[in-house]
Amino acid sequence: MSFYEDRILPHIINKACSMGQIMKLRSQLVPMAKGRVLEVGMGSAINMDFYDADQVEMVYGLEPSEGMRRKAQGNLARSPIRVEWLDLPGEQIPLADNSVDTVLLTFTLCTIADWKAALQQMWRVLEPGGELLFLEHGESPDEGVQKWQNRITPGWKKLAGGCHLNRNIADLIRQGGFEILELENLYVPGAPKIAGYIYKGRARKPA
Repeated sequence: MSFYEDRILPHIINKACSMGQIMKLRSQLVPMAKGRVLEVGMGSAINMDFYDADQVEMVYGLEPSEGMRRKAQGNLARSPIRVEWLDLPGEQIPLADNSVDTVLLTFTLCTIADWKAALQQMWRVLEPGGELLFLEHGESPDEGVQKWQNRITPGWKKLAGGCHLNRNIADLIRQGGFEILELENLYVPGAPKIAGYIYKGRARKPA
């Protein structure tokens, strides 16, 4: 891992993912998690303040970046919820089948290289009837914005840790076999449209 990826990129990602409007969206979604939670791409543990400690038994934090895990220490220290780090990427989830009640994805699916394999792994570890909660950015429905997303993504990926601007998150989740229960789409106010089109919602692994 390069110095940029280990020391600089985690700071940039943490700043971008903790903007006021983004934190508001997190506060609406994360409290719905319950039981044994797998947070894929836990990053700097920004979500810890929003978990409901009365509903959550524990959190498995899947995060391959050592730099992000270092940045997480302050957020973890403030929370009463037990966290177990899993130092692996989304395509390699080291948990048993049907072993978690909730999977949480926040600004993660855009960066996973093999998203199909990652969603297969999430499906495998999620118990039947369990929920996938997601807050992601991705492909805009506006053709003009899409055009720029497609043009910029190849270079953007190199600077932003593999982030794709042009993934249709809802379609990917459906292709993963999940049933979408709720979906809200919006542009983040004040954010560039190419990076600010949001997919927020709940999906379920059929029982």
